Amino acid sequence: MRENKPALIDPFGRRIEYVRLSVTDRCNLRCTYCLPKGFTGFEESDEWLTFDEVERAIGAFARLGVSKVRLTGGEPLVRRDLPDLAARLSKLPGIADLSLSTNAVLLAQKAQALYTAGVCRVNVSLDTLKPGRFAEITGGRLDKVLDGLMAAKRAGFAPIKINMVALKGVNDDEFEDMVEFCLVHGFTLRLIETMPVGDTGRKATRYYLDLQKVKRRLASRFDLIPGVMLGGGPARYMQVAGTPLRIGFITPISQHFCASCNRVRLSADGTLYLCLGQNHRVGLRPLLRAGATDDELEAAIIDALALKPERHEFREKPRQVIRFMSMTGG
Repeated sequence: MRENKPALIDPFGRRIEYVRLSVTDRCNLRCTYCLPKGFTGFEESDEWLTFDEVERAIGAFARLGVSKVRLTGGEPLVRRDLPDLAARLSKLPGIADLSLSTNAVLLAQKAQALYTAGVCRVNVSLDTLKPGRFAEITGGRLDKVLDGLMAAKRAGFAPIKINMVALKGVNDDEFEDMVEFCLVHGFTLRLIETMPVGDTGRKATRYYLDLQKVKRRLASRFDLIPGVMLGGGPARYMQVAGTPLRIGFITPISQHFCASCNRVRLSADGTLYLCLGQNHRVGLRPLLRAGATDDELEAAIIDALALKPERHEFREKPRQVIRFMSMTGG
């Protein structure tokens, strides 16, 4: 083993300390801005990294200074025995923050096991509080998501963040209602601009809303003051004065956050994506299955960082990324 291993620093001086780990490209919902209705072109499960392979890969990242890992998909809870993987990752030296992004459809059954396994924080995708509208956007049932949220609250996850994609003409009448919902339940709210990732993502740009305008609108109803929230993500936070509620604004289009990017994505098939909005990638699965040593695996990760671009080009080249979000990891 090498001593004094170099930290993961990309060509632009950004320290990489956060891996978004996709455990499956499959999802049990069909959100209109993510997957086409009826889509079934998922990878075969033997192309996914095994739990042993995931543990080796994340162990290599941890030895290189990564401390935050987020389990994503697709929908990560459709991956069988996910709490077992979470328990293994939470025990890795150096991993201080293990979190989960989910649509919460299956969370009611799995929340306690995941919390016990070491997952400490959870983000839940929820674009509407109206059952009919939820079915139109996702093809699923709102009550299952709400049950999952309440189970997460009982289990002890903190914070619980609601991720709401802002969709013009679809759910733009609900922002204030979602703020009130989060105030009642002690959740954090994060509003997200649509991104042109994959064909469905590009089609969804017709629903694009500039969140700078939404922020001004919410400020006319709620007393918003600058807020701060710990975490590895890109949200810029405001706080509702006199309450613990923080509202995060994730603005890849209107105000990109590339200069502070601290993350990479490892897909379910072991592909390391260096940027959500670019095509730079390196396959780690061939190395893992060819018996690469820990030193070789770490060297490959360090070399891959040389490919990380300075920024995405969602505005300049909206048709550049053809893969679906579920293939990359959320």
